[in-house]
Amino acid sequence: MKLSLIGLLAAALPSAFALWPIPRTLTQGTSNTEASVVGITVEGKSSAIVASAVSRYQQIIACESFVAPADYKRGIVNTTGSLSGLTVCIQGSDETLDLDTDESYTLDVPVNGAATLTANTPYGAVRGLETFSQLVTANGYGKAILNTPVHIEDAPVYPHRGLSFDTSRNFYPVDAIFRILDAMSYNKMNAFHWHVVDAHSWPIESKSIPGLHQNGAYSAGMTYYYGDVQRIIQYAKERGIRVIPEFDVPGHTYIVSLTKPEIMSCPNKKNWDHFAAEPPSGQLNIAKPEAVDFTKTIIAEYTKLFPDQVFHLGGDEVNRNCWTEDPDVQAYLAAHPGEDVESLLVNYYTKVHDYLATTGKTAYSWEETLFHSKYVPDNSTILQVWIDQASVQKALALGYRVVSSSADSYYLDCGHGAWLPNFDGNSWCDPFKSWMHVYNYDVAANVTDPAQKKLILGTEVALWSEQTDEHVIDARLWPRAAAMAETAWSGKSDATGHVRTTGEVASRLHEQRFRMVGRGINAEPMQPLWCARNPGGCDLPPS
Repeated sequence: MKLSLIGLLAAALPSAFALWPIPRTLTQGTSNTEASVVGITVEGKSSAIVASAVSRYQQIIACESFVAPADYKRGIVNTTGSLSGLTVCIQGSDETLDLDTDESYTLDVPVNGAATLTANTPYGAVRGLETFSQLVTANGYGKAILNTPVHIEDAPVYPHRGLSFDTSRNFYPVDAIFRILDAMSYNKMNAFHWHVVDAHSWPIESKSIPGLHQNGAYSAGMTYYYGDVQRIIQYAKERGIRVIPEFDVPGHTYIVSLTKPEIMSCPNKKNWDHFAAEPPSGQLNIAKPEAVDFTKTIIAEYTKLFPDQVFHLGGDEVNRNCWTEDPDVQAYLAAHPGEDVESLLVNYYTKVHDYLATTGKTAYSWEETLFHSKYVPDNSTILQVWIDQASVQKALALGYRVVSSSADSYYLDCGHGAWLPNFDGNSWCDPFKSWMHVYNYDVAANVTDPAQKKLILGTEVALWSEQTDEHVIDARLWPRAAAMAETAWSGKSDATGHVRTTGEVASRLHEQRFRMVGRGINAEPMQPLWCARNPGGCDLPPS
């Protein structure tokens, strides 16, 4: 007899149902299969990505001795069959990683004999191997897979499931970024949006303008050299994760003034709150052709270093006061009647976006580029919306592809109060966004037009680093980012239309949190251990 996952509540289900993110389709039986030694072999189209993943998961499965917190009194289960191995069958060897990459897979685990994992691409195999690793549980001195036979057919709802990550305000060593990428892969996330530079530092090597990192990095040791970047990109690719760079212009650029002061406006003003969202103030001087030339130089260099098809141009939080009170800008406007700051900004955006198009890259930008200026980006541009849910609907109505990073639900840096030492109050985006709040966000809420729904590429949690560094990063991200990862992979509802509630998924996320901790990710606890061991026992009783 087989049980269908569809329509069942997850809170009280046994460990074998506790996959994260939950598969699109899963059926299980009532037997248990011994799985103490699992050899993984590859058939069909192998590749370096598959070979790396097989080696990695062979190690995880062999070394991991995991029992879900809810199963702490389970004891040893009887097995009626033995797993002789896992055969991975790959239909194609194309390692292209982009928005069109097929991440689907099918996994079958019998009661007795060899399990099979079938995927169309190497990246589908990577996702399936993660799922298989989660099925294996400790069983005394051995291991088992519960509730066999297992059949899973799985694929993501959205092609973009990301993390927007800031390395300018505080620096993160390469090993810390590797750890983040590991955790992303455990949750089937696939986009590392690297907000690599900002006003505070320029921590990435520039070969075209070396002064940028020589003057702008916090130190030579806090610099991502080309070799570091290439290692990060390769490490991410092996885990099915794209690295999308962001070089935010024309705002958030004070650090450029340490090398190119002649193209800057309002650098590091004492009354910074009049000129910027946070200190230090400073924006590219959009009245100067040299500022456009600088931006083109940066684009030319880093579109070559970062292979992803998408390149983020920023465009957020420009402050008009910075330009209206700049004497060079005012002198230019006085000499050019009919122009104003708004037309200068449109001209700047136009030249920068047009130049990016010549590189063959797709533009990705914050919503202000469209909604807070008179510039109209090409419809191939991907808009990252963050201000409110209405922005999603407005962008879709205009025909733009959308990734949502709703500040109300997805800004994971919020909740730690202000970081300005002479202000004892909340930050602008407090309170803290709990995993429940993250999970309950629905990017497609109130979007009823099927054509518009197809323009939703997915979601990204964001972690701005004013109060975060390598020592606290794991707890800032996990398991809250995992909550977003499930809704972006599996959707908000199951095949019957039932919308998953946080009460239903809590036990599975508990298990995923403990699994991540066992794999070296210092994810913060969700509740007292008693609650994890007693699913539903800490729910608020109905009134």
